[in-house]
Amino acid sequence: MAQGLLIDMDGVIYGGDTLIPGADAFINRLLKDNVPFMFMTNNSQRTRIDAVRKLGKMGITVTEEHVYTSAMATGKFLASQIPNGTAYVLGEGGLISSLHENGISLVNSDPDFVVLGEGRNFTLEMVQKAVDMILAGAKFVITNRDPSPKKKGWDNLGIAATSAMIEEATGIKAFVVGKPSPVMMRSARKALGLETAETTIIGDTMDTDIRGGVQMGYKTILVLSGVTKRENLSRFAFKPDMVVDSVNDIKLPLLWW
Repeated sequence: MAQGLLIDMDGVIYGGDTLIPGADAFINRLLKDNVPFMFMTNNSQRTRIDAVRKLGKMGITVTEEHVYTSAMATGKFLASQIPNGTAYVLGEGGLISSLHENGISLVNSDPDFVVLGEGRNFTLEMVQKAVDMILAGAKFVITNRDPSPKKKGWDNLGIAATSAMIEEATGIKAFVVGKPSPVMMRSARKALGLETAETTIIGDTMDTDIRGGVQMGYKTILVLSGVTKRENLSRFAFKPDMVVDSVNDIKLPLLWW
């Protein structure tokens, strides 16, 4: 039976612009042993090539086929709902590219969807326009509901904050595509060519990576190199199959392989 990995990026492979010690060696082992894997990120702003270039600067050489983003999952989802549909987009870069690739046209009036992703270039006027479109019947979709890290100087509000504003103004809850949504978790697995029993997810966040993996029936590995601390694990009603300090501590093949 084939076995493969879906791997979160920030907090697992790097923190900001700093490589987590041993992460490069871990990825090189996967490549050497021909273990199927994909980096799976909720960041919809970054394109696949952006991610590849960032990893390359840290000494990790992979291809675009090794990257799966919430923007990609969103494009596929919209196309499955309304082929050749239309969207008004609050977002940038990777999200816009993915919508085009999936046959979704970007419009400024009467869209099928209002789509929210990461970005800094949309204004309150654009948000108000999105609100009016949703109230007129457009379906509200967000690439993820990641919160702000609540750090001074952070350059991204977090979609949780922006979507809350639109949800309050419309009274309509957004449909979430990214982790831990089954939409993205399933879409990424299929893109990697694996079955449920063949899939292990590695992440640093209990509420997204691990929760999503547990809900999908994947094996899960929590790394403590990101946001989650060991002393906080008892707060959750679910638990990962394995907890390690970093990916450098993961021994391959895994126990369940």
